[in-house]
This record gives sequence, C-alpha cells and structure tokens, in this order.
Amino acid sequence: MRAFTCPPPDWSAARHELREALVLSNWPPDTISDAELALHELFVNAWRHAGSQAPLVVVVLLNRTLRVSVADDSPTLPEPRTSADPYELSGRGIHLVRSLTHRFGADPRKNGKVVWFELDAAA
Repeated sequence: MRAFTCPPPDWSAARHELREALVLSNWPPDTISDAELALHELFVNAWRHAGSQAPLVVVVLLNRTLRVSVADDSPTLPEPRTSADPYELSGRGIHLVRSLTHRFGADPRKNGKVVWFELDAAA
C-alpha cells in the first residue's frame, strides 16, 4: 500500500457546486447524494492513485443530464479490481461509481486522463 505524505485535497468546493446546481434544478435528494458519492470516489482516486494534489473537477448540467469529470496527470486508466476478500479496505470505488450512475468512462489525454460519469434526471 502507498504511504501518503500529504493530506487529501479539499473537495468541499466541488461538492458544494455540484449540490447547488442539482438543488437549483430540482433534482431528487437521493440522486444528489448518489452524485456526491460518485464525485467523492473519483476525486479521492485522482489523489490516491494518480498523486494529484488538486484534481480538476468540471460539473456540467445540460438538458437534464449531469456530467461530472475529474482530471489528473496520470495516464493510467481506472480498472475495477476483483478480489476474493470481501473485507478488503479498498478497491470498490469504480464498482460503486458504476452502480450509482447511468454512464461512466475514462478518456486518455495528452497529459493524463479524465474520468467521468453521467446521471440523467428522473422524467
């Protein structure tokens, strides 16, 4: 396991912007909570696995579809881990994001990658 010498970056501003956009657009509280948890997972992964001290977060709400992107400088694309140990302390984040959202992906960039998810508003 990797030793962390720096505290995790503060994700409260990104969370606040996400929550505010969804509340103002009358999204259901359960969906807002799912979006916050998915954002948190991507944000922590950018810090923990890519070493980013300031992951770039972009929140776009367009035509009742939310897209959240988190960019970092690592070229390594996320892969869900499979483990036989159900008590392992980590390794479920990507599975969690996939189960909470409608779409999930990762796009390589010249300097790193962008990991994203999308949620559709209830009709």
